[in-house]
Amino acid sequence: MQSPPQGGRSAVTSALAKAVPAVLAFALLLTAWELYARLGGIAPTMLPAPSRVLQQAWENRAALAENALPTIRATLAGFACSLLAAFILSALVDFLAPLRRALLPLLIASQTLPLVAIAPLVVLWFGFGLLPKILLVALVTFFPMMVALVEGYAATEKEIAQMLAAMGAGRWRIFRLARLPSALPYFFAGLRISITYAVVGAIFAEYAGAAKGLGIYMLSAKNNFRPDLVLAAVAVSSVLTLALFGLAVLVQQIAMPWENARSGKAGREARSDPSAQDRP
Repeated sequence: MQSPPQGGRSAVTSALAKAVPAVLAFALLLTAWELYARLGGIAPTMLPAPSRVLQQAWENRAALAENALPTIRATLAGFACSLLAAFILSALVDFLAPLRRALLPLLIASQTLPLVAIAPLVVLWFGFGLLPKILLVALVTFFPMMVALVEGYAATEKEIAQMLAAMGAGRWRIFRLARLPSALPYFFAGLRISITYAVVGAIFAEYAGAAKGLGIYMLSAKNNFRPDLVLAAVAVSSVLTLALFGLAVLVQQIAMPWENARSGKAGREARSDPSAQDRP
């Protein structure tokens, strides 16, 4: 039986080694929380232990799953709309400088709107269906991707664009072959930032008005003095956020294989020559 490639094993080992500190820190936090909740004399209705939260999450898994589905649907739909709008507008802004000067102040102003205040108004204007949730998720996730793409286009090396122009490439071809690839690292950085806000935006929209969803579930559990169920829903939303973040990292690795090869080569060189890490 053929053994896996050495590079594959080293990549998996490196990933596991990087995850160990985070896992240990998380385990220590849960242990401290468990001990404090059990030995601190605090009522479970005030601060439930992690074991109780996990138990209640399992016992109410059907209700949590039923309410998680609308949140996932609003999150994915809103983020897809945000992604499409960010790409289209960033391309237009890159091609049309006056449009950039006109739109960027408005986009910056949109980020000053408090979500807690704007969410009820959006629900009032567009009803209690899926549309207001999509709009709110798009509102909170659009700006980082838009700015990242615009900055990425601007970071294109002028020599590459000039060489393509000298070879007869038009504006669109230069954008596709030079400016867009140079923007990919910036875009994925903005994508990872935005995607962590997506679930939060959907939950805030559900707070403002919805029939089902994790936001409604949290609100109902809070009104019934069930902090264990509130924390169970928070745990589900955290898992969803981590899953989306991991998906974004996976897409980046697929879309930018040259970055993986470059980092792998740098890691092999560092292991073969440890003194290279101390060089300027």
